[in-house]
Amino acid sequence: MYQRLSPFILLGLLLPLQGIGWGFFAHQRINRLAVFSLPPEMLVFYKPHLEFITQHAVDPDKRRYAVAAEAPRHYIDIDHYGPPPFDSLPRSWQAAMIKYTADTLQQHGILPWHIPRMVARLSCAFEEKDAAQILKLSAELGHYIADAHVPLHASSNHNGQLTNQQGIHGLWESRIPELVADKAFNYWAGKATYIADVQDFAWEVIIGSALAADTVLRLEKELSSRFPPGQRYAYEKRNGVLVRNYSKAYTLAYHQLLGNMVERRMRSAMQAAASCWYTAWVNAGQPSLRELAGKSFTATQLQEFQQLDQAWQKRRSLGRGHEEE
Repeated sequence: MYQRLSPFILLGLLLPLQGIGWGFFAHQRINRLAVFSLPPEMLVFYKPHLEFITQHAVDPDKRRYAVAAEAPRHYIDIDHYGPPPFDSLPRSWQAAMIKYTADTLQQHGILPWHIPRMVARLSCAFEEKDAAQILKLSAELGHYIADAHVPLHASSNHNGQLTNQQGIHGLWESRIPELVADKAFNYWAGKATYIADVQDFAWEVIIGSALAADTVLRLEKELSSRFPPGQRYAYEKRNGVLVRNYSKAYTLAYHQLLGNMVERRMRSAMQAAASCWYTAWVNAGQPSLRELAGKSFTATQLQEFQQLDQAWQKRRSLGRGHEEE
């Protein structure tokens, strides 16, 4: 039986996340709270590993700077293929590859095709009762689903670079959640539901994001005309370094103009992540997860996570973090 979490329980679940890395806030929130949309048969395994699901929600972003094939999995420049409803782009990977070539698809992003692949891989991990793979794939699948809910991940103007709005990506995806989410967002996403066709579902999410991209860009452009640069930006310390960021006043004004869009997309991403985990489990025959609750990672697997983090930290120290996207 699903139950809505009380504000006090939610607060307790959120407190350990204070001070997490810049740019990763929303991804970790989405994965963490998606867990509580799962049925009890899955919670028995996911809840003991809540911190792993939370912290490793950002592994795909860390990996994209070390693995060339990673970046296209996070977005699709769907407007490259024509105007809405974007029906010139086949939904089937094979048909799209025949029409546009694999190189073109990779160049402009493969996110809506990557999500079903990840669900299929997760289902195999459930069938094999591979606890480590279930956790790793669940955390990463949650990341890709969250990316699909960001309007600018479905637009070739992904950071406002085509309209002199550089930085808008981080403003929408990071700055608003960090300043507003824990104070004002309704995080309850509802229970996970079975997705009959994951491919269709992924495209539905992407199309919704693509159609919202124009609003994201237009409203920020209108707002910027009313805020002189001196009020639009502020300086603050991040990891001991003084950096320029959007001011609190500007961020809150933009959030108000958007009409809670960020909150709605975050909540939708939570429900979608839980539903994809649940769908993979159902497709695997709903295996019992109780016996997996105490299982962990091998020393080799833990070392791989550590190496990924070290490579990302090195890249970050050179000023090439996710916030540049």
